[in-house]
Amino acid sequence: MEPQIDKQTELKMAGDEGFYEVAVQPMRDFAKDSMHLVKKCTKPDRKEFTQIAKATGVGFAIMGFIGFFVKLVHIPINNILVGN
Repeated sequence: MEPQIDKQTELKMAGDEGFYEVAVQPMRDFAKDSMHLVKKCTKPDRKEFTQIAKATGVGFAIMGFIGFFVKLVHIPINNILVGN
């Protein structure tokens, strides 16, 4: 016959055993992976930086034009609906 263990004691024992696997080990893995990433990262050279800056600028311009044209189309539609 097995000894009787109530549910609260059973949950407490399971929680104590899994704390390392649930909380400590993922933090250690994350720290190790982060340090590996920082060691591998390099600063971009001038050519790479200008290429990234141009691509970002083109993206901003495209998004700006899309927003402008959407606003341009919605102003007359709004005036028709509201009827100033």
